[in-house]
Amino acid sequence: MLELISSQHLTALFQVIMIDLVLAGDNAIVIGLAAAGLPEGQRKKAIVIGILAATLLRIGFASVTVQLLQIIGLLLAGGVLLLWVCWKMWRELRTSHHHEPKMQSLSAASTIEGSAPVGHQKTLGQAVWQITLADVSMSLDNVLAVAGAAREHPMILIFGLALSIALMGLAANFIARLLEKQRWIAYVGLAIILYVALDMCYRGALEVWPHLNV
Repeated sequence: MLELISSQHLTALFQVIMIDLVLAGDNAIVIGLAAAGLPEGQRKKAIVIGILAATLLRIGFASVTVQLLQIIGLLLAGGVLLLWVCWKMWRELRTSHHHEPKMQSLSAASTIEGSAPVGHQKTLGQAVWQITLADVSMSLDNVLAVAGAAREHPMILIFGLALSIALMGLAANFIARLLEKQRWIAYVGLAIILYVALDMCYRGALEVWPHLNV
């Protein structure tokens, strides 16, 4: 029993839990940001789809972890993809910020007239597409980070992936509701995602650089 619970196992387990607390939180912020602009019913669908997509991607990436670790530049590509997602979300936040007073007046006027509220809203398809793209990058980063920490402990790797999915499920809906009430928090969340993207690009560039000089 003592051999099974060695200091290496405990160290790897602690590292995996800390990685999941950080990266699963980032992924939940992405899902929450993308789902925040949707009506209540569609928001729940987007969150469920986002978590399912992240789950499938994590399982897929985990099954080929060794091969992924051998692909030079994959982390850099994931970071660039996440930067693009950040830019799209920033544009949406700016657009919704500028149009919100106008949309409120239009909604009030249409309510007085007895007609349906007028205005452009993000669609479920757009939210799911954003979530899926971000999930690709963040699931890749999560699996590589957890795999690096778990090393030769497959059970800890599986535990880490399961924990990250559970944390996303708990956090995403709460974050989406919070962003609806406090829009300024969306910019804080976007800054966190931007940091993750830049960090992935930096680490990916360090990985690629030695091969460019050969």
